[in-house]
Amino acid sequence: MILPLLLLAAQAAPVAGPPDPVEQRFDRCVGLAENDPHAAEDEAGRWQRDGGGFLSHQCLGISYANQGRWTAAAAEFEAAARGGEIARDKRAANYWAQAGNAWLAGGEAMKARGALNAALAAGTLEGMQRGEANLDRARAFVAGGDLASARPDLDRALVDAAADPLAWLLSATLARRTNDLPRAKKDIAEAIKLAGDDPSVQLEAGNIAAAAGDEAGAKAAWNMAVRQRPESEPARNARNALKQFDAPAATPAAAAPPVPAKP
Repeated sequence: MILPLLLLAAQAAPVAGPPDPVEQRFDRCVGLAENDPHAAEDEAGRWQRDGGGFLSHQCLGISYANQGRWTAAAAEFEAAARGGEIARDKRAANYWAQAGNAWLAGGEAMKARGALNAALAAGTLEGMQRGEANLDRARAFVAGGDLASARPDLDRALVDAAADPLAWLLSATLARRTNDLPRAKKDIAEAIKLAGDDPSVQLEAGNIAAAAGDEAGAKAAWNMAVRQRPESEPARNARNALKQFDAPAATPAAAAPPVPAKP
């Protein structure tokens, strides 16, 4: 959800004016990376051998990302970011943010944090770009088990990236995991407004209802997740969570609240 947004933001030429042959080659390379990433990999490699600089690294990173080769993509984005900093190109912070996103996708939370720290420290990200970088850094903190550090970044993301349902979903999940159910209910309601047709959102809505002891609400949300996209992972998790209601009813003294599904 996040990476394509950052890629699009990074493709914009830094300054309007007469056509720049380097920027034109970059645009062609990026277009190729989106449509034929293997061909773009070859083109970016040739460009690097021709002295293409940081833009050739950026194009190669995009081609790797579009192939799901996250470690290689992250390395190229970092090379682009360092080259951009040397050239004093304002897109360098975007490249650091892309590197962080790619490290996250590759399961490297600590490396993601390092890249995202660099992106945010630059002070040049604005609006949605800054919000998405904060969101990714919060994800990196959560992946590393540091829930307390994730909250400030998520709160900042909700200001700058309020249109992204993932920000609200992750904020709601974090609130549930830290036993702040009022906040969890508030934030999942915002996620539902923006992406109520996403089974991940309905899965978490069910988790929050279950944590609050709302069996009917949990069942309704989990059933919705199953109906929306039956073969998806959130639907499978919701289906597993619903199995607890198949057991014989417990006596009142032994009754227990529903168990949240895997987030």
